[in-house]
Amino acid sequence: MAEPSLARLSALFFGFLLLLATYSWVPRLHSGLLSGTGVQKTLGPDPKLRVDHSSAKPHHPLDPLTVQEIERVRTILLDHEPGFGSGSATIHSMALDEPDKTLVVKWKKGNRLPSRRAEVLALSVGQSHVIVVDLDSGRVVSDVVNPTSGYPILTMDDLIVASQVALKSIEFNRSVEARGVKLSDLVALPTFTGWFGPEEEGRRILKVQCFTSQDTPNYFMRPIEGLYATVDMDKLEVIKIVDKGMVPIPKAAGTEYRYNVQNKPVHMDRINPISIEQPEGPSFLVEDGHLVKWANWVFHVKADHRAGIIISQATVRDSETAGEPRSVMYKGFPSELFVPYMDPGELWYYKSYLDAGEIGDVSWRHSEILIPNADIRESRPKVTLVARMATSVGNYDYTFDWEFQTDGLIRVTVAASGMLMVKGTPYENVDDLGDKEDDSGPLISENVIGVVHDHFITFHLDMDIDGPMNNSFVKVKKYVAKTEKDAQIKLSLYDPYEFHIVNPNRKSRLGNPAGYRIIPGGNAVSLLDHDDPPQIRGAFSNNQIWVTRYNRSEQFAGGVLVYQSHGDDTLQVWSDRDRSIENNDIVVWYTLGFHHIPCQEDYPVMPTVAASFELKPANFFESNPVIGVAPIFEKDLPVCRPFASS
Repeated sequence: MAEPSLARLSALFFGFLLLLATYSWVPRLHSGLLSGTGVQKTLGPDPKLRVDHSSAKPHHPLDPLTVQEIERVRTILLDHEPGFGSGSATIHSMALDEPDKTLVVKWKKGNRLPSRRAEVLALSVGQSHVIVVDLDSGRVVSDVVNPTSGYPILTMDDLIVASQVALKSIEFNRSVEARGVKLSDLVALPTFTGWFGPEEEGRRILKVQCFTSQDTPNYFMRPIEGLYATVDMDKLEVIKIVDKGMVPIPKAAGTEYRYNVQNKPVHMDRINPISIEQPEGPSFLVEDGHLVKWANWVFHVKADHRAGIIISQATVRDSETAGEPRSVMYKGFPSELFVPYMDPGELWYYKSYLDAGEIGDVSWRHSEILIPNADIRESRPKVTLVARMATSVGNYDYTFDWEFQTDGLIRVTVAASGMLMVKGTPYENVDDLGDKEDDSGPLISENVIGVVHDHFITFHLDMDIDGPMNNSFVKVKKYVAKTEKDAQIKLSLYDPYEFHIVNPNRKSRLGNPAGYRIIPGGNAVSLLDHDDPPQIRGAFSNNQIWVTRYNRSEQFAGGVLVYQSHGDDTLQVWSDRDRSIENNDIVVWYTLGFHHIPCQEDYPVMPTVAASFELKPANFFESNPVIGVAPIFEKDLPVCRPFASS
């Protein structure tokens, strides 16, 4: 399986909802000196932080559904319509239907929680249902059938059943065995079809491709190229088998990645472990399982089966205003992930998935030698707090980091590692290719092509600078975007701009509007034509920055129903409505991306690649907010000294 979208893979996580609820799940947090190496004290499954989720109750309007609430939703749906009671309907996802933003913003701890509701995506007799269940009244208050094209996210059962259906096909098994592969070594994985026209219309289908795990755990490097089966998920039957003939299966030699199993000599000196600790204990606090307090930051964090990690109601205290907490962001999360592969062949064209210190930096420093009798060496350590989610999505592993700094900056980083999705080839050396070089990617090992592909992750950033209702998007200097189309931004190195989200009603003492700016990192653009079906569905990657008027139904850039959708409910569609966004409640969408042209160093596992962007204060504070932070002196820390040389 290649890297499916966060939207689709959410179904995989849903099957584990109750299992996760049995244990404490807190996004991993660590605070320490900002650096690229070292081990830092981490907040994760700390026994002191464990919660008995079987009896847990929500404490905040945005807290996820509890085990008891999930069970209550299930009970309510059993009586909703015959399909749910008889078992012919399936629930594909369930999550909190968040209260109206105005209610959440007004809510204070100790107040009664707003009405708790659940949103359920279900499938019944081939029809997609978007259902809202009111937990207080015990009623289904909304059931919209087929609101857009597409189907609910796939479940784990869907993926298992598709493989089982393919392996019941005598013709398919014969094709596998004809390649010298034992069925006991076969790994059959469904891949997602996308939507390309009539063949994918009116039925749910999955395509099943195969690998062999003989002599290796890294079966992704041993594809059975030239063979796949198409499965009708409603009729549970194979409707098409494509066999393009024999292609050599890459050898198992060199695919092993487990350290204790490898026999390779080590030519690198051992790097001793590094540990960074806070001797006086962690400086962050987690209240009620979801509310994080650290330094001058407070934010709500939760796991979501579709988005992964959601940061909500992030506020930062302002020392200039007696420690007043000021709103920065109402909600931020990875909204969709788009991974198109660049191979037009029959067995690859559809693979375009909609799927997040050692030396230490300083916040500031200065030494002064020109003032007589003054020994000035001032600095402040850059200590950051990171909320991290790591997830395995098919062959890829993604890490999403939200890094909060005391100067008000938020850095968002996405890192990808794991295994490539490779293609079998008869060639073992580039000299054998001649003029037949494979256009889909370079040769990275004997009989292995690394297919060129892209990664695009679009973030939903509901920025509320000093409140939700009076924000504007400014293309400095100083063009204020009036409508949504004004804010469709394609980044260009040769036409540089700064992009600010400002509250024109909150001015500094100098008259500047309080704001945050988006600082892009390295990026990429999709190479697909805008009329290509995968790009229509992944149209949120057409621009790197979008700004839309807030609408609580517009959360996921690929739409609510993504699987086999036509792209009729996407960020592009919403933005093209061209609503007014000036001095309004607005949402910023940032698309982070990188091209991946594989090379030999990506085999058998690839080193981590990462991309990031920043949200940085711009006239939000009256001056540098960390100037009053107390320094850390050498006496406060353990000292490491080198061993004496022999």
